[in-house]
Amino acid sequence: MSFRVSWHNLLERLDELPEGATFRTPLSNDRFQITGVQEHRVIIRFTDSGESRPLLKDQFETLYRRVSDSHDGFDLDRLPPDADPYPTVLSLHPRFEVNDDRGVIIETEEPTTSLLLDEDPSSVPDPALDERAVPDLDVYADALLLVDALERHEVEALEDVETGTLIDLYTLLSDVQRDADDLRKEIADTLLDRLHHDRPVSGSYGSVQRTARTNRSLKDDDEVLDTLQSAGIDRDRVVSVDRGKVDDALEVTDVAESDVYETEETEYVRKAEVDEDRKETRLQGLKDQLAASDSDGVDQLRDEVEELELRIEELTEFKSGQSYHTPSRSDR
Repeated sequence: MSFRVSWHNLLERLDELPEGATFRTPLSNDRFQITGVQEHRVIIRFTDSGESRPLLKDQFETLYRRVSDSHDGFDLDRLPPDADPYPTVLSLHPRFEVNDDRGVIIETEEPTTSLLLDEDPSSVPDPALDERAVPDLDVYADALLLVDALERHEVEALEDVETGTLIDLYTLLSDVQRDADDLRKEIADTLLDRLHHDRPVSGSYGSVQRTARTNRSLKDDDEVLDTLQSAGIDRDRVVSVDRGKVDDALEVTDVAESDVYETEETEYVRKAEVDEDRKETRLQGLKDQLAASDSDGVDQLRDEVEELELRIEELTEFKSGQSYHTPSRSDR
């Protein structure tokens, strides 16, 4: 089938779209609507920014040729920076489909799907109006307890807070941080399988991108020393004391630790024990309050729970370039 025929088939599909149909781009997940269909171009408008942009027929033909000439699909990460919407619109043609898992757009004779999100946004119920399900996640339970504790106590001036309250807050913050890190790692592993390029991909609260780093580990000691020695580097310049071997030597000799180590004691607080029964009792009480739709103040409580995601982001947000520790000798 020639591009001319495919182009007119695509235009017919676009003319049949319901008003307000919303699509997403495959790389950046930007939402857009098709606002105009003309013989030589398609006009789109991004819903978040309100920006309008023409998608030109000549560019569609270029993409069409590249997809048709490829055997396993055209890699989306080869698209120019502003060409992200083209595969989405082209996938409305019955012979083209965007494969998110592989990061390609393919030509196929099989039934296809498109990147259509909403056929008519006005007819789609607002999820925020539906009853919110309680996720069976440790981070949710601990975060709910933490938000409850923060709202019941004045923590702006920590020196005025009772010791027991500070202990509870420290324990809950520790649990939330651990749970959030575990869930964050699982989410990162899942995203890694879906990001097929190094461009930022945006969500509602931020963006992520695929990146890589190189980890180095030395080869066998003898191989490294021989290589450097053959290059004119004296062995003594690269050989240093190994802490593990020093510790092994201390175990089999009478040498005192203070003879080979400079030691300095620092004090810190660590979580010693968690009263899981007490946490579960309080958590169940909060859930019961949410379920009691006829109780006073339940609307306010529901609003507070809906703000949970925003609050927990602030509580567990990673601040680059900052660390918290007891000053060591090198800091003084």
